[in-house]
Amino acid sequence: MSAHCENGVTGNLLKHYGIELSEAMIFGLGSGLFFTYLPFIKLNGASVVSFRPLPGLIFKRINKALGIKTKTLRFPRNPEKAMKILDEKLHENIPVGMVVGVFNLPYFPAPYRFHFNAHNIVVFAKNDNIYKVSDPIMEEIETISYDDLKNVRYAKGTYKPKGKMYYITKVSENINLELSIKKAIKKTAKYMTAYPGQIIGDRAMRWLANDIKKWQKKYDEKKALKYLGSIVRMQEEIGTGGAGFRFMYAAFLQEAGNLLKNNDLVNASKEMTEIGDKWRLFATQAARIIKNRANDNENYNTIANLLTDISYNEKELFSKLLKLKL
Repeated sequence: MSAHCENGVTGNLLKHYGIELSEAMIFGLGSGLFFTYLPFIKLNGASVVSFRPLPGLIFKRINKALGIKTKTLRFPRNPEKAMKILDEKLHENIPVGMVVGVFNLPYFPAPYRFHFNAHNIVVFAKNDNIYKVSDPIMEEIETISYDDLKNVRYAKGTYKPKGKMYYITKVSENINLELSIKKAIKKTAKYMTAYPGQIIGDRAMRWLANDIKKWQKKYDEKKALKYLGSIVRMQEEIGTGGAGFRFMYAAFLQEAGNLLKNNDLVNASKEMTEIGDKWRLFATQAARIIKNRANDNENYNTIANLLTDISYNEKELFSKLLKLKL
């Protein structure tokens, strides 16, 4: 199990080839910390707020950093071929990662089924027409039928998976973990503070905060609450999100600091933990507003101000990491 599906799939595939890394290290090396606000794109009727890069990027980045060869395949119009290639890889005893939609995933608990097409799983065996699945958020090995697997691999809606599958083809014998850590920290810091425009990083957080202040006047109560609820769900329910990702990145910075013998990274880890606490407070206060349980000091303006505060905290931290000599 893991806190985030793509970290878990990446770690499981690497472990199959003898490379064991903590989930925090996988997340950090894959530059998994991210924030984007895309009000012009709608997901389940609300503006897209994402705390993770596009599906597959963590896997792609960490393997590139470690010199590991992989292959990614998509079959936009040929589900039968997608299933045939999967069967061939399983016959070769190659575990395969893939992206699926969760709405029709039969073993998923009902409360977690909605139209989200960026969940990662590992399929590693097939008996008759039943596949064995290692799903990073499930406690036990799961099974799924041929038809059900084909269905979730070709889920409809935003970000269709289109049969996407990926697997490792060659593992490097000379992995420079320390150099990979240094490059990954700089990459994440650049995305969070130095990306052009306002849709990514700290500026995107402030853009979202400004919009939150307008929602009560711009929309009716039901729509405003739906938009606010979408942020909380993306933050706390889908791949651990805002607070969880900050705690995970803090663990990465601590592990990296100890490995590189760099106290600045250890101190940055503590700052990141405090930022994670603020994200958790933001989610808690937003949830109370949604449930009509807010106190007198909790409203759209106060949580927007808290988000603005968080944005400047992250800007300061990642600006220091970007300038840090490693």
